[in-house]
Amino acid sequence: MKLTVNNKEVETEASTLAQLAQQLGLPPQGVAMAVNNRMIPRTEWSDHALSEGLAIVIIKAACGG
Repeated sequence: MKLTVNNKEVETEASTLAQLAQQLGLPPQGVAMAVNNRMIPRTEWSDHALSEGLAIVIIKAACGG
């Protein structure tokens, strides 16, 4: 299926946010994801189903000031 991840089209076989995070090689901490402008808590990633055309934003924490 095709999704938009950080404004780029991505083809994936992932069916949940957790599977997508694993496919994209995201670190286990310091990352947040929003689906269609709604933040999804990490505890819900494995239950949050993906569907064609969703817009996903991945935010990575950065140190600094």
